[in-house]
Amino acid sequence: MNTSAPPPAPQNPTDRRTFLRTTLDLGDVLLHPWGRKTAEPDTVLNDLIAAATDPLIALWNPLSTADRSDALAWLEARDGGWDRGDSASFAALAASGGALLGGVTVRWVDRADGLAMIGYWTLPTARGRGVATRATRAVTGWAFATADARRIEIAHAVGNEASCRVAHRCGYLPEGTLRDSHLFGDGAHHDEHLHARLATDPEPDDPTGKPTTYGNPTTGRASDASQ
Repeated sequence: MNTSAPPPAPQNPTDRRTFLRTTLDLGDVLLHPWGRKTAEPDTVLNDLIAAATDPLIALWNPLSTADRSDALAWLEARDGGWDRGDSASFAALAASGGALLGGVTVRWVDRADGLAMIGYWTLPTARGRGVATRATRAVTGWAFATADARRIEIAHAVGNEASCRVAHRCGYLPEGTLRDSHLFGDGAHHDEHLHARLATDPEPDDPTGKPTTYGNPTTGRASDASQ
């Protein structure tokens, strides 16, 4: 009589590929999960409304946050992504005072395969300070370490050169150009540069994400229509 225990059932890969709410502390910047709780200070809602009017954000990563009602609905959608574990949206907040600096989102493209995409935006007051680079690097490392991401991609319009620099500084290698790839805020389809980083890739040479003299990082999309 065979009394050995049956082999364990194989684990569903989506069970371990779940984004769980957490706050990432970068010292002077906190990456806090977007959601209704983020809306408790009215300043955050006002900043989201202001972000929607910024020309660079409106062009490269439009936010549907034109008024308070829209901003609350946008935050509820971010909450839903966290609840399902299929997207992780972070507000970049100043550690001192809590001012909104920008946002970073990583979402699954193919959850079972461990393929994700990351994007970001920053407010004008945060540009030129390395916020986008530092936040993107932090969320990238977190997704690899805690959600078993295998490959994360960045896609940005060819004309958005600052986002290209952020991708390079975060260790995302260029892989080619996607023709007429995405409809942007100007109502036109733009070619995009595709970058990617694998979980097995080495950390980038400059881990500090210090500001440089060649431009201000603005936005890179996460291919999330509700972003």
